Amino acid sequence: MESYATAKNSVVTAADGNDYAYRETGAGEPLLLLPHFRGNLDSWDPALVDALAAERRVIAFDNAGVGGSSGRTPSTVAEMARDALVFLDALGVGRADVLGFSLGSFVAQEVALIRPDTVRRLVLASAAPQGAPGMHGWAPEVIGAVGKPETGPGDYLGVFFTGSEESRTAGQQVLGRLYARTEDRDQATTWQTRTAQYDAICAWGIPDHGRLERVSGIAAPTLVANGDSDPMILPRYTHLLGGLIPDARVVIYPDAAHGFLFQHRAAFAGDVLSFLRS
Repeated sequence: MESYATAKNSVVTAADGNDYAYRETGAGEPLLLLPHFRGNLDSWDPALVDALAAERRVIAFDNAGVGGSSGRTPSTVAEMARDALVFLDALGVGRADVLGFSLGSFVAQEVALIRPDTVRRLVLASAAPQGAPGMHGWAPEVIGAVGKPETGPGDYLGVFFTGSEESRTAGQQVLGRLYARTEDRDQATTWQTRTAQYDAICAWGIPDHGRLERVSGIAAPTLVANGDSDPMILPRYTHLLGGLIPDARVVIYPDAAHGFLFQHRAAFAGDVLSFLRS
């Protein structure tokens, strides 16, 4: 099996006229990855993807206007979800497991609601339901770190990992793996993508108790996971979402922040694959 770190970048033209950049590895039933805020193909830890690819055909892609994909990034989660479905149609994938991380978890929820028969099982990492109180924009120190024009390793470590020595060491190792690929890297995300995605995140977080009921319509078995110290999407939203989705289970990982799935990649991959097999 080829590692995600060396897998080639590919492009598929979809019915909407956009060219979608994607990268895949592994074999078996498809598992679609939906990335975090400002993320592209190079934002996934190759070690985690390879662990998942031991049992699945793992497909990462850039949504419209993101990284190597053409078009403009939409400013609503619903539009992002429809673009993800157009991408799956272009690949000829009619049914898939879906793993959404952070903003990607919002998109994954919408995909499951818009076209339920497409999603076999759903994994939501660092997730919150639409309309949850307190989710209207991120804390100033968080958006100040990840939302400024130029971000650095210190900003990434400060949000994705805790202050403990163990977590920070894991973060440094993750950074090493993220930047180990030196050829055929994806294009960096633009400021237009950053602005549109944060608009979508803020709209998602406008308090609205009525919208909380929407996720009760998710029929797919769901795994909701987070770190116990995530400053971007607090763990209480993980528990809230797990209680609202009818067939959901919740897992919280210790001494971990937004990047818990990379820090605890072996445990998380094991939990995800066990869940997908069950």
